[in-house]
Amino acid sequence: MRLPERSGDQSLLGIAITVPEPHGSALQSARARFGDPMAAFIPPHITIIGPTAVSPADQPAVAAHLDAVAARHAPFTVRLRGTGTFRPVSQVAFVQVADGISACELLELDARTGPLEQELRFHYHPHVTVAHELEDAALDDAIDELTAFDASFRVDSFDCYEHADDGVWRVVRSHALTGVGADAEALRHA
Repeated sequence: MRLPERSGDQSLLGIAITVPEPHGSALQSARARFGDPMAAFIPPHITIIGPTAVSPADQPAVAAHLDAVAARHAPFTVRLRGTGTFRPVSQVAFVQVADGISACELLELDARTGPLEQELRFHYHPHVTVAHELEDAALDDAIDELTAFDASFRVDSFDCYEHADDGVWRVVRSHALTGVGADAEALRHA
């Protein structure tokens, strides 16, 4: 995983929907079985905003921004089903988000404003990584083994993760979705 450069006392933050139990443990165990060395360091999640360097002085503004974003979005259901890959662009195998895609996209679009405004390297595609930067055979195994994976869960919050000195991504704050069914078109133009 390529992490952005930090300077001074910046922290690396990532914003994501954490895959709840029992699905999270099942996907994390699978990632370890495929030989991905990051399995123990990255909890299963759907990325909203990828790793971003943030100075301590900017963290309160980021937290307030994320609280405001969460207040504009209603809880929704995600269904994970089937697998995919980003090959040949990137050595990644993933479980697909089959339902809840538009809610994830609107959340990402809204979150990637204000203090988290940034250019994307790739078009946003909600998914759960299960193998990263492995050989083709391991990625094929991941795709084949999890092709029948099917799990649904309610998303009522998203999490702010921090990359700790030991390399583990840990939740430092959760943001409850408290909106009452925001108008998707209004969010696109906000």
